[in-house]
Amino acid sequence: MKKNIFIRNAGIFLLFGAPSIFAFAAVVLIPFLVGLYLTFTNWDVRMTSSTFIGLANYSKVFHDNVFLTQLWFTVKYALCTVLISNIVAFFIALALTRGVKGEKWLRTGFFTPNLIGGIVLGYLWQTLFSQVLPYLGNKYGWSLFQSSWLTDTDTAFWALVIATAWQLVGYLMLIYIAGFSGVPNDVLEAASMDGANNATILRRIILPLSIPAIVISIFISISRSFLAYDINLALTKGGPFHSTEMASYHIVQKAFLSNQFGTGQAEAVVLFAVIALLALTQSYLLKKLEVES
Repeated sequence: MKKNIFIRNAGIFLLFGAPSIFAFAAVVLIPFLVGLYLTFTNWDVRMTSSTFIGLANYSKVFHDNVFLTQLWFTVKYALCTVLISNIVAFFIALALTRGVKGEKWLRTGFFTPNLIGGIVLGYLWQTLFSQVLPYLGNKYGWSLFQSSWLTDTDTAFWALVIATAWQLVGYLMLIYIAGFSGVPNDVLEAASMDGANNATILRRIILPLSIPAIVISIFISISRSFLAYDINLALTKGGPFHSTEMASYHIVQKAFLSNQFGTGQAEAVVLFAVIALLALTQSYLLKKLEVES
């Protein structure tokens, strides 16, 4: 009897779970393991065999000042993008859960940029920063926009941040809206009746009860910011003078254009470790706040 139940359960699991497991293994697990193996070899696409070289590729990574500079640039870019996109998305979601007229249309409008691919998004913002804004800046005397933002190192950095945050806000907004829906209305009404103002309600009630949504939103925005490639390629192409090349952009250039697959894959593993460390750290700290609240 138990054997028949086990066989039936195993059959049901294989029927519904096997396709997902196969897809995960084929798309994520196996490529990750193969890529990890390549970091210990000098594999070259022109060679029929590869040689095990140990940690030599990782040594090259930590002695590559260009990659380390671009990794630090990526960290700054991700930090600014995560802060801006989450703060803006949080307050938009807060406003759109207060019975604003046309709320559903506004949600759709804010979410639409997330549907635009990174390449298309990059070219749209490239036109805006290099043609539209300079035209308006020269016409109306706006000194901030009189020249293209993409020709200066500092302004090109902020152009990347703004374009990425603009795309992320709509997606994060939906997560925050879902989080706010879990805040009991009777608690908010009771606090209001006790004389708490909007700022106190936000700080003492809404924020603590929205920690799960905040954790998810920050995790998603961290991963998407660190792995940004297409918008970097389309908007700045790493310019001016390679000053806006992010880590993922450098990894692709190293592996596929310079044909240094082992070193490029080692850089990708280091980038993965940085993302995992930051994401897990923020998740732990915010989850701790959730428990304490």
